[in-house]
Amino acid sequence: MQTPHLSDILQEMPAQGDKWLVARLRAGDAKAAARLISLIEDDAAVGAAALSRLYRHTGRAHVVGITGPPGAGKSTLTDALVGHFREQDMSVGVIAVDPTSPRSGGAVLGDRVHLQRHSTDSRVFIRSLATRGWDGGLARAVMGAVHILDALGQDIILVETVGAGQVEMAIAGVADTTLLVLNPGGGDDIQHLKAGILEAADIIAVNKADRDGAAQLKAVLEATLGMNEAASGGWTPPVLLTEAINGKGTAALAVAILEHYNYLTESGELSGRRRQRARAELLEVVTGLCRDAASRLDEGDLMAGLVDDLVAGRTDPLTAARKAAGRLAADLTKTKDKG
Repeated sequence: MQTPHLSDILQEMPAQGDKWLVARLRAGDAKAAARLISLIEDDAAVGAAALSRLYRHTGRAHVVGITGPPGAGKSTLTDALVGHFREQDMSVGVIAVDPTSPRSGGAVLGDRVHLQRHSTDSRVFIRSLATRGWDGGLARAVMGAVHILDALGQDIILVETVGAGQVEMAIAGVADTTLLVLNPGGGDDIQHLKAGILEAADIIAVNKADRDGAAQLKAVLEATLGMNEAASGGWTPPVLLTEAINGKGTAALAVAILEHYNYLTESGELSGRRRQRARAELLEVVTGLCRDAASRLDEGDLMAGLVDDLVAGRTDPLTAARKAAGRLAADLTKTKDKG
């Protein structure tokens, strides 16, 4: 008997589609994971319901954020790391956060040429997500995709970002381990020190280390990191030289990533980081729900009226926001009383 297509099953059993998806996902079905990520990206109700059901099956995977300026070689480095982790018989998930196409709304770099050699490996799951205009280069569905791959059973999940705006700080809120990738000769030693990125990085890779200035950049970074960590003790981010294009230094980088996870586990810091991540995700969801609810007040007429008042100078943003928040609170109270 031919196996029914997933979309057909969802159409036939809309009320049970989320249960079916979670069951297939927990059974290791990568197609169910891919479908669920698409549903999360589209804000589909069945996707949200499935995500709620599988959340209790998460928290096991090691989540690694890989960030850095465009052109640093993050994709090539990610490809090399996937190979090293697979050599250790670890299942790997890759979430590649890409710029959004202005026409289609999809991921511009969705094909990820460097990662294609792993596409036939059943224990490697690769998915591109579009930023869709989000500040910091993080897609709306990133945390949902992380949870999905975690529940799928991937041992390690690599989240590679576009490296734009405040992405460095944003990825630190998503990952257990944050890997910063820099290049010599691009002013990275000055630019990123000023940006405060070193406070978020757990490991730094000076990639394309065959270029002039690699040793100098490594020395500057190590000196700065040493001063930052001297007083507090604990983990001092290692600075490693890599040439991802030919695999040099990438094995040592993979080891450093696993060593950092061991440090987090043994020191108890992992639970603290994950608590912060859970709080940030909760606040983000609450904010989204409030924003959506506010946009629907009086079928959208209240917000439209407030916008008109702002444009005409009859009110200010804070006063208008307080009015909308007051209405939300009143509606919530009415709903509670009816219940």
